[in-house]
Amino acid sequence: MLGWDDIKINALAFSKRWKGASREEADAQLFVHELLACFGVDSKRIGTFEFKVTQGERRNGYIDMLWKGRILIEMKSRGKSLEKAFDQARSYAFSIANDEDLPEYIMVCDFENIRLYRQTTNQQWNFKVKDLSKHIKKLSILTEQATKLDFFVDKELNVKAAYKMSALHDILKENKYTGHELEVYLVRLLFCLFADDTGIFHKNQFHQYILESAIDGSDLSGRLATLFDVLNTPKENRSNLLPEDVRSFEYINGGLFKETLRPASFNSKARKILLDCCGFYWGGISPSIFGSMFQGVMNKKERRELGAHYTSESNILRVIKPLFLDDLYAEFERVKSNERQLDYFHKKLSRLKFLDPACGCGNFLIVTYRELRLLELEVLKMKIDKSGQLVMINILEEYIQVNVNQFYGIEYEEFPGQIAQVGMWLMDHQMNNLVADHFGIPFNRLPLKDIASIHYGPEEGNALRINWEDVVAKEELSFILGNPPFLGKKEQNKIQKEELLNTFGKNTKNVSKLDYVSAWYYKAAQYMQGTPIRTAFVSTNSIVQGEQALILWGVILEQFKMKIDFARRSFVWTNEAKGKAAVHCVIIGFSTGALKQKVIYDGDEGIIAKNINPYLVDAPTVFIKSRKQPLNAGPKVNYGSIPIDAGFLVLSNDERDACIKENPDTTNFIRPFGGGEEIINNTTRWCLWLKDADLRIVKKSKFIMERIKKTKEFRLSSSRIATNKLADSPMLFGEIRQPDNMYIAIPKVSSEKRRYIPIAFVESDLIANGSTLIVKDATMYNFGILSSNVHMAWMRTTGGRMKSDYQYSASIVYNTFPWPNPTKEQKEAIEITAKKVLEVRSLYPNNTLAELYDPLTMPIDLLKVHRVLDKQVCKAYGVIWKSEATCVADLMKLYQEITENKDS
Repeated sequence: MLGWDDIKINALAFSKRWKGASREEADAQLFVHELLACFGVDSKRIGTFEFKVTQGERRNGYIDMLWKGRILIEMKSRGKSLEKAFDQARSYAFSIANDEDLPEYIMVCDFENIRLYRQTTNQQWNFKVKDLSKHIKKLSILTEQATKLDFFVDKELNVKAAYKMSALHDILKENKYTGHELEVYLVRLLFCLFADDTGIFHKNQFHQYILESAIDGSDLSGRLATLFDVLNTPKENRSNLLPEDVRSFEYINGGLFKETLRPASFNSKARKILLDCCGFYWGGISPSIFGSMFQGVMNKKERRELGAHYTSESNILRVIKPLFLDDLYAEFERVKSNERQLDYFHKKLSRLKFLDPACGCGNFLIVTYRELRLLELEVLKMKIDKSGQLVMINILEEYIQVNVNQFYGIEYEEFPGQIAQVGMWLMDHQMNNLVADHFGIPFNRLPLKDIASIHYGPEEGNALRINWEDVVAKEELSFILGNPPFLGKKEQNKIQKEELLNTFGKNTKNVSKLDYVSAWYYKAAQYMQGTPIRTAFVSTNSIVQGEQALILWGVILEQFKMKIDFARRSFVWTNEAKGKAAVHCVIIGFSTGALKQKVIYDGDEGIIAKNINPYLVDAPTVFIKSRKQPLNAGPKVNYGSIPIDAGFLVLSNDERDACIKENPDTTNFIRPFGGGEEIINNTTRWCLWLKDADLRIVKKSKFIMERIKKTKEFRLSSSRIATNKLADSPMLFGEIRQPDNMYIAIPKVSSEKRRYIPIAFVESDLIANGSTLIVKDATMYNFGILSSNVHMAWMRTTGGRMKSDYQYSASIVYNTFPWPNPTKEQKEAIEITAKKVLEVRSLYPNNTLAELYDPLTMPIDLLKVHRVLDKQVCKAYGVIWKSEATCVADLMKLYQEITENKDS
């Protein structure tokens, strides 16, 4: 089975090989054969060339290549009309006698251009043969392992479906149908639309039922109310007086149609919109994607970017594969040839239970259920296909043991909870169709007897207030998974802060500094006690950085005795919303057991680890604790000076000019004032720096004296006693730490895109403000170490984040950093190269540090000198590190040795 990287390489070679080809008769079959081979498929084994179709009594046609149920390919010579070729191909498709052989896709090609058409959704794509490698996923149906399920995972189609629902939502709301009833009504209509296209109802049965309503929509509300009642009533209990068109609908059950709703109001416009929805192909939606988009329908602001409102399946698979799926497939491979062991494995699949305690629209549960059913299908193939037995419908039903009732969810909001429940049924039906297709037997599970247990609403679905054992007994549960809310301490409202504090209790200090997601880690660890349950969450990466790592993991690892089983280091969370900052996340799997093999994923590479510590590196479990002094060897660091002035001692360019114009002698009292923002972007602000100033000149300046007066008034009006005391010296900054000589300035906040924080060596003229850390009495050697990739690796691991930007800390990053113990020669080499860094920067006087350290625009000579510096700093530690992870792991061991020696 080829991966996408292999397919892409094959596609590139294919495009080069077929450049300039043009003759249909001579090259068509070889072209198709090699195209399929790119995707790992042997055309001779799966397709039929020159497939004969009958068109009229005396006329036959021949399809260039037909892969039954998948794709029809028609080739034409270069320059021939693809429009005519496409019309001919569709004509051939409609002439295929057996409905099961009808292709999902039609492809026409003239050796230079490819046109791909999807029959069920009327989607069309056009691209060049030379660009095949860029469009391989549009041709995923050419992969031999593709199933009909793969055809459903189409974001574009799901977005279109969500907009259909948004139109329906708006017209019903316009007609004064709102709130809970509107939400339930939409979910019911979604189910009916899906049922109409997927075999739950007879084909277009619901569509026809709506068509038979009055054109002005006057009776449609009543007809739908009758239908909902019928769908909730067993066939034998239905009135004989009901018209056949409604009495013949399947009995659904499952509770979806149980609640009696106030009738919605329809007019001709509303009826037309519902009919438009009926005309859309709902069988192609993916429950795992569509659910979150459907939720976005309810909010017009969110609706503009529906594609951003779902968790990508790739991220969900990053959680469930290492949590349980990879192990299950490995076990299946071991037992599939042993009938008794295979039976036991099958029973095991049916007994696994899953909980998502922040399930939203159920994305994690739905994808997990799908993957479990796909694995069960492989089991059924071994059991049934291998034995060669004839399968009957009732036997097939007995064979399928995995069901939606193995899944549990907790969701605070009602609407997404409802969507999750229905989404599980939709996926169940898609999987039943997949099994039915394989064994050639129509099969569904109606009426719905089983249900995913989704606890939703502000009371029943508040995961931080309810007892999870009221949802599912922990002795029965196998796995906990999901992505609880991403809320930093500043984004939490008052209630959420209280919930966080109540979850951890009074014995845990500094809980208020934690992200909201931390509460789910605590609740999961507490719930897991005494069980083999394994858990994996997606979280913002701040919980493994800075103070949070110490606070949270001190509880999880030490109090609850958890072990980290696997981890995916920081990656960018998929989010396609415009203007939204990227969210940097981690995935952490943990349990009370000790797995034989622990894995750390960095990018797509998985590395076996001896131990995974709270910072997600293969190193001893250490906690980087806040320090007031440097760990070893480094000079002291401090914050810049802070005015505490309500802005009266800080000047804009115009204010500076006004002050000097009034009295030119004040020029020496006005100094450049800045921090990280100004240093990185070379912008200028000014301040009144009156330390040791000539008071005669100060008193002559009305401008300065007015500023001093207002500063005094501000300090006296403060509720802080310490600020009141500063009113005694209103001409001076509240906190003064300015060095008298050149110093190192470290911006506290810097873009996460940069490989290196732009650390500067600046003259003492620049008054550093509170957004900067300053290192007095620093040497070129200190500058070299701090500017190196080794120090940056430590910062990225231990530092916090401001949104997604690096947040450099004196107490957590600088003071905990283990400095090397270099030889004299190593130290001199670092000093020389550090000086070279500054010299290369000076070659670009018109560029800001932001421009020089942007990875897209960083000058090559600056990059080269930094790389030399990186190597020299590594040598000072006596190691050449192959990766950032191994570098940080060794630094943590060194940190542990130094701190233990200090404590002993």
